[in-house]
Amino acid sequence: MSQKDRLIIGITGASGVIYGIRFLQMLKATPIETHLILSKAAERTIAYETDFKIRDIKEMADVVHDNSDIGASIASGSFRARGMVIAPCSMKSLAEVANGVADNLIARAADVMLKERRRLVLMARETPLHAGHIRNMALATENGAIIAPPVPAFYARPQSLDEMVTQSCGRILDLFDIDLPETARWGDADAQNHIPVTGKPRKTD
Repeated sequence: MSQKDRLIIGITGASGVIYGIRFLQMLKATPIETHLILSKAAERTIAYETDFKIRDIKEMADVVHDNSDIGASIASGSFRARGMVIAPCSMKSLAEVANGVADNLIARAADVMLKERRRLVLMARETPLHAGHIRNMALATENGAIIAPPVPAFYARPQSLDEMVTQSCGRILDLFDIDLPETARWGDADAQNHIPVTGKPRKTD
């Protein structure tokens, strides 16, 4: 019997909840089974930053888990998944992952990814950073996580915030070997026709 292809998506209360939502939207057309965990803080941020209703976001996922359900299937190392992304990842969640504090399902599922040597990507959202944040990023990396802040790819010449979000999510999905056509890549366009942000044509030799 073939194994299901699954990806766990955790959405925490940091600014940038649209990233987690966009993952659900992008993966809807794929055979990958999405498992969603929303923190209570994420639900508040969704109300502040978007027009989405919580029920609509949950309907985008194949399976929804309560963040307080430490006994959920994804809390076990026997649960097979391609990996997990926390998008956005608050500094609180980063600290929990870095230090192995697993008192909620997002942190527990992330800890399982690390102990089982599976891919865990943290889209850390905070600026500026103090030394404690940076130390937690280093510690999480040493434990096996990938810190991937949502940095826009300006070479793709995004025409809207929506395109910037999609591009950032596409690059994260690359880390899970999920290749979607929405992801703009360097070299896809004719570099000779590229016009830098100064508005002046690039000089050629």
